[in-house]
Amino acid sequence: MSLPLLDTGQPIRLQVFLAPLGVWLVLAVIAVLNGGLRETVLIPRVGEYAGHVISTALLVAAILVVSFLYFQWTTLAYARAELVLVGVLWTVLTVGFEFLVGYVEGTPVSVTLGQYNVFAGQVWIAVPLTLLVSPLLFGWYLTP
Repeated sequence: MSLPLLDTGQPIRLQVFLAPLGVWLVLAVIAVLNGGLRETVLIPRVGEYAGHVISTALLVAAILVVSFLYFQWTTLAYARAELVLVGVLWTVLTVGFEFLVGYVEGTPVSVTLGQYNVFAGQVWIAVPLTLLVSPLLFGWYLTP
């Protein structure tokens, strides 16, 4: 099954999103473990803000490594539009997961949105941006 791509006439193959969905699940587990590390190790040792920055940097690095390894390993040939859509998928799933967890924990939406406020010194925006661009960054050069 495929969806037509309006600007190039090439179809977008839905089957090429199954493996990246599995990669996102791995990234989600890494992100949860990273959050545990932040709360139990980093924040008690270096403080709230520094712990947040270090944790974000570690997660960005993990996303880049996992993305690189996946696109180096895969035998699927991705079109550029498919790589962009993989990045959008990873980003939407992550932001949606974050808001869902916040809702379940009773965190106000304003607090969750505040994590994206770079003018308040928040660096979390680097995570969804990395998720958005890493498939195109690595997939474009590493896939067959």
